[in-house]
Amino acid sequence: MNTALLAGAIMLLAAPAFAQEPAPHCAAVSDNDIEYIVCRFDPQEKGLRLFLKDEAGEPYRHFNFLKDALAERNERLVFAMNAGMYHEDRAPVGLYVEKGEEASALNDNDGPGNFHLKPNGVFFVTQTGEAGVLETQAFKDAGVKVGYATQSGPMLVIDGEIHRRFLPDSDSLKRRNGVGVTEDGETIFVLSDSPVRFYDFATFFRERLKTPNALYLDGTISRIYAPEIDRNDPGVAMGPIVGAVAGARKD
Repeated sequence: MNTALLAGAIMLLAAPAFAQEPAPHCAAVSDNDIEYIVCRFDPQEKGLRLFLKDEAGEPYRHFNFLKDALAERNERLVFAMNAGMYHEDRAPVGLYVEKGEEASALNDNDGPGNFHLKPNGVFFVTQTGEAGVLETQAFKDAGVKVGYATQSGPMLVIDGEIHRRFLPDSDSLKRRNGVGVTEDGETIFVLSDSPVRFYDFATFFRERLKTPNALYLDGTISRIYAPEIDRNDPGVAMGPIVGAVAGARKD
């Protein structure tokens, strides 16, 4: 064989393959003329956490404050979204667990507003890092050992069925955000960039995203931090925040 050709072949074999850039977690998706931002996290990614207060005991309130606090610990905020309803002092309306510590108890009371449009539910991350969504009573019965949990309402999809109170022709069109988990354990967060009714939002989770359980997180105030797609939405001060974190520290 020609020695020059042989040398070239050896160089080709020895040349390192170029590493592919990982696909961004978040992307814009259109469905039935409604614009969404969809952010996906597979079961192997163990960086999902919930955040409420900083080390001084004050609510973070805004994505940038959380981002800066994590950076001081050599951690990077990859994604964030508001994560449930709260009182005027930013305290959660329902269950809230952070790093295994319960800061607010499960709330199964009756009352007004979306939170009490039952069944409501819980988004959680177990102590071993698996995420899930369950209707409140199912969560209570399951006795899940959680590292993180936030309660909100209403449920969007319950065991494959759309919430019975949702109307396909409702005139309540609002910006909304929510979370669902697929049967394979993928966690999917969604923000509607177009006003959407509950029924259509739930249908998007069930039909397009294939999540047997999905939970509404909030409405008009909903916003997202997703630097991969140049999003850092401003807005009013928040209560609970769900985030995906990369870096040295693990909780």
